[in-house]
Amino acid sequence: MKLIIAIVRPEKLPQIMKALQDNGIQPLTVFEVRGRGEQGGLLLSHGPIQYHMELLPKVRIEIAVPDNMVEKVVNIIQKVAWTGKPGDGKIFILTLEDAIRIRTGERGEKAL
Repeated sequence: MKLIIAIVRPEKLPQIMKALQDNGIQPLTVFEVRGRGEQGGLLLSHGPIQYHMELLPKVRIEIAVPDNMVEKVVNIIQKVAWTGKPGDGKIFILTLEDAIRIRTGERGEKAL
């Protein structure tokens, strides 16, 4: 089992969720987060005033999947989240040791 964590642009969330749902992937968790990548934030101008926005709004999506679903989920997120501009985000894949469905006590992939 793997945990896929994707940090993406907030405006891409509805499209990502729809693409995942269209491919039979329903369960996920979403967090509103702030962060910065290699670009180190963003320089904004408002008339003659300029200011540096250190942390940009992002969305963190977490999806626990069986090993055989990892590439499918990653490919969907990568395809839909891509704009080709800095700030498109990152995808991380972590190994899950176990999962437990609280209601039934099921463990492992059955709990996903």
